[in-house]
Amino acid sequence: MARQIFRFGAALGAAIALSASIHGSPARSQPSAPLKLLILGDSLSTSLGVPEGYGFGPALAARLRADGYRNVEVFNGSMAGDTTADAATRLASTPQQYDADVVIVELGGNDMLTQTEPAVVARNLDWILDGYKKRGTRIVIGGMLSKPELGFVYNVTFDQIYPKLAARWGASLYPFFLAGVFGHPALMQDDHIHPNAAGVARIVAGIAPLVERNLDAAAGRRRVAEAR
Repeated sequence: MARQIFRFGAALGAAIALSASIHGSPARSQPSAPLKLLILGDSLSTSLGVPEGYGFGPALAARLRADGYRNVEVFNGSMAGDTTADAATRLASTPQQYDADVVIVELGGNDMLTQTEPAVVARNLDWILDGYKKRGTRIVIGGMLSKPELGFVYNVTFDQIYPKLAARWGASLYPFFLAGVFGHPALMQDDHIHPNAAGVARIVAGIAPLVERNLDAAAGRRRVAEAR
């Protein structure tokens, strides 16, 4: 499995350093060892179909760096075509590869497209989230919505998966990963499924505040542990 790693250097420009000293950038209070942010998803969170450097991983890394999060490593463990079952199998076989301080779980779109029973999707995601919660990992869920043509019952049952799991595990929920992007031709690729570079930028703008709050929480936990 190819993993993309985007590491921020310790040095930023003088203007950013000055801003951090004045405004109390969260990067200033981060622990000495880099925090690990893992993206666990499918093709929506890979770089599929967009120019190099404009996929979700590098775009999110750039946003975090611009916001002062200098001491973070972003690992993209997403795999195009993955279902929730595929991701769970990968986690079970090589769990050490997917350890993180914060994880973004963006899965379920391929299950929905193949009309997998919502109960199966929920069970797979529940297993994934349970594992991360037990390890003390902060969780951000990138939710998915079902296509209207799948019918009312499927729509309602599937769409309830993500808020229910977020509430159960105390995870941060971004209700629809493609919010503000899906259905907008200027932000989508020609397949009408995947975001283009502009669409990725829109996703990053929407989800970044949730990610940053969880990085802050993870940094705080790390500082407490280091002080003991």
